[in-house]
Amino acid sequence: MNMRKSEIIILGIILLSFVISICFYPQVPEKIASHWNIQGQVDGYMSKFWGLFLIPFVFVGLALLFNTIPKIDPLKANIEKSRKYYDGFIILFFIFMLSIHFQIILWNIGIKISSNVILPIGIGILFFYVGILCENIKRNWFIGIRTPWTLSNDVVWDKTHKIGGKLFKIAGVIVLFGIFFQKYILFFILTPVILVAAYTIIYSYIEYQKEKK
Repeated sequence: MNMRKSEIIILGIILLSFVISICFYPQVPEKIASHWNIQGQVDGYMSKFWGLFLIPFVFVGLALLFNTIPKIDPLKANIEKSRKYYDGFIILFFIFMLSIHFQIILWNIGIKISSNVILPIGIGILFFYVGILCENIKRNWFIGIRTPWTLSNDVVWDKTHKIGGKLFKIAGVIVLFGIFFQKYILFFILTPVILVAAYTIIYSYIEYQKEKK
């Protein structure tokens, strides 16, 4: 069976993550920094093996999950209509995770790149692309703004995702600005997504009531 182009790219990212871990294995200490607080200070450690191979193993699980979703969704035909946007999100997400993996390794060999630099850039780009995905994804059970009202009505789904897509793009830009205010990065990440979630939930309910009438 022929592999999709996106599947080849994802497989390449997974293999690259394992290769990077193997290559740097002799250079990192037995106990490596693996988590940073909101000030960008190390507050968590792992053994060398899990610090280097946790993300590659997570990649394998995520690849299987993302590949399964379009096959088991009752509305899988709708996912296929906008499959390129779904595949694009997966690739971007894997690249983001790979950048975190590489940042962890670099930190532990003495190249101190703060996670508070990686996170706003990566999450900002992801949020912006989620906006594009929302604007193009058709009604399904796994991907998108899934409220009882969007899942029950195609018109409500389309209207909610149109406005939600624009809001996620704005949220992405706001998160990117967090790179200039690294001590408040959590605020720049959480506040926009909470506001977007609250607005779209309420919006979908109101639009559903209009459709009922």
